[in-house]
Amino acid sequence: MKKIFSGSVILAILLSIVLGVWMITGEISEGGTAGTNGGAAPIVEREAKKDTELFKVRYTTVKSKIRQEEITVRGRTKANAIVTVRSETAGILEQRLFSKGEKVKAGDLVCVLDKGTRQASLSEAEARLKQAETEYKSGLRLRKKGFTAANRLTQLKATVDGAKASYASAKLELSRINIKANASGIVQDPIAEVGDTLSLGSACITLIDTDPMLFTGQVPELQIADFYIGMDANVKLVTGTKTLGKVRYIAAAADASTRTYQIEIELESTPGVREGMTAETKILLKGEKAFLLSPSWISLSDEGIVGVRTLDTNDIVHFAAVKIVSQGIDGFWVTGLEENVRIITLGQDFVKPGKKVAPYLDKRRQKSAEISGQTLGAN
Repeated sequence: MKKIFSGSVILAILLSIVLGVWMITGEISEGGTAGTNGGAAPIVEREAKKDTELFKVRYTTVKSKIRQEEITVRGRTKANAIVTVRSETAGILEQRLFSKGEKVKAGDLVCVLDKGTRQASLSEAEARLKQAETEYKSGLRLRKKGFTAANRLTQLKATVDGAKASYASAKLELSRINIKANASGIVQDPIAEVGDTLSLGSACITLIDTDPMLFTGQVPELQIADFYIGMDANVKLVTGTKTLGKVRYIAAAADASTRTYQIEIELESTPGVREGMTAETKILLKGEKAFLLSPSWISLSDEGIVGVRTLDTNDIVHFAAVKIVSQGIDGFWVTGLEENVRIITLGQDFVKPGKKVAPYLDKRRQKSAEISGQTLGAN
């Protein structure tokens, strides 16, 4: 008798029967045995259970800290003033009383020019003054006796006044050969040498006033608003020498090319500080309350606002906008949060505001936050 059905056909028929039975009963056998005892729950029941379960998230409680930002400004040291002591008359330098490196006090005689004809001019002016005064006195006596006119007496008086002016001018010119320092400081180049011919305004010596020494640098326009006169500064020279100072000057206008503002810091008296040395200053700005957050906690709202997801006392998710004020090695410093707020640290990207969640304390984050609150300094 011929085979009517092959083995493959019979296998296909059996599989069709099994599939039909499964579709009718709506059950899935597990572990190779069918039945309700070992089978999984129906799909509808499993989906309903999912809807009732709360999404699990981790959180940590954060507190604000006093944050002091430190700004570094690079620049150089600068003398308080560099004064050129100049000649007020022309002449040959006859004597220079100070050499380079010596200290000079204001009012000290530093240079002497030759007298030239100045002494003779003074003597001549003095003689003319005496003659004019004698003629004026004679005119007064004649006027009393009525032997001279009133206008003649006026002319004689004018002659006396002119002679007095000439005498005073000659005397002043002679005194100008003695050149005195108009400031205190240390003598440095340029200086004139004995025998040099000085004209009006020529330099006799140059003084550098190092009391006090200054630090000068440029501050970016975004940070200049944080500076004020009198704020403390720590200055370190390229040699390693450290000193303290206070801001004494802030430029009112920015440099046109760099858009930076010049500041000057008056330094405390410190040995080894010289004009023109490379230096940098570190200045602590006014402290403000801020929260130190991990960058991974930061997210964006649907509107593109930067913030974090927080929890209220009922474990409802909220979005809190924050302002990032600076970035440090430990994270972001932000403002805009309430004290002791609970921030979601894990799972925040999968929950939306208004949803209730199942929160669990992020113990590792909480311990780290408590330690940082005790040990973190300014960033």
